[in-house]
Amino acid sequence: MPETGYLALFLIGLLGGTHCVGMCGGIVSALSLGAGSRLPLHLAYNAGRIVSYAAAGALAGALGGASLILAGQLPLRMALYVLANLMLVALGLYLMGFTRVLAFAERFGQRLWRRVQPLTRAFLPARSVAQAFPLGLLWGWLPCGLVYSALVTALTSGSPVRGALMMLAFGAGTLPNLLLAGLLAGRLQTFAGKAQVRFLAGLLVLGFGAVGLFHTLHS
Repeated sequence: MPETGYLALFLIGLLGGTHCVGMCGGIVSALSLGAGSRLPLHLAYNAGRIVSYAAAGALAGALGGASLILAGQLPLRMALYVLANLMLVALGLYLMGFTRVLAFAERFGQRLWRRVQPLTRAFLPARSVAQAFPLGLLWGWLPCGLVYSALVTALTSGSPVRGALMMLAFGAGTLPNLLLAGLLAGRLQTFAGKAQVRFLAGLLVLGFGAVGLFHTLHS
């Protein structure tokens, strides 16, 4: 998966962007308030968010690599591939409206978020790049089924560098939706919230997981 995972994660971030708008839409809309150009604030916020994704990807890649060293290579690698693709299937169902599918993962992340969220208050309201960037760094740890699914895929990379690069690819995929959400404020959020849009995005992501499972189990 690492060889083709970069493109897959970019597309998942792009197709799952409707969910990103729902999770981060309030923050990016807040960055749009006030006079003057808001683009530098949005770029700084998203840069911070993607840096946090890359850091999490490096940790996941390091954990996956250590696991492969400590255990038998082939059986564990196969198990990680199956788990990653099962998470993609679950994510597709999640985007299609079956929100309880990944509820367990987001509940687990709430423990970390309860410690991180109070730190964001120091940078709100974000009126400068110096405030928007650390706000993005912190907001990147928001419990999100989309991010967790990508991180499980990063586990299969087997190294911190590849894990970080895979999450950078995922973060780049989420960027267009969140930049547009910020610059167009509520218009894109209204579009992204439509059931038909979320269903089609979920169906495509589910397809990635199903194809990955097929190839993994028949290789």
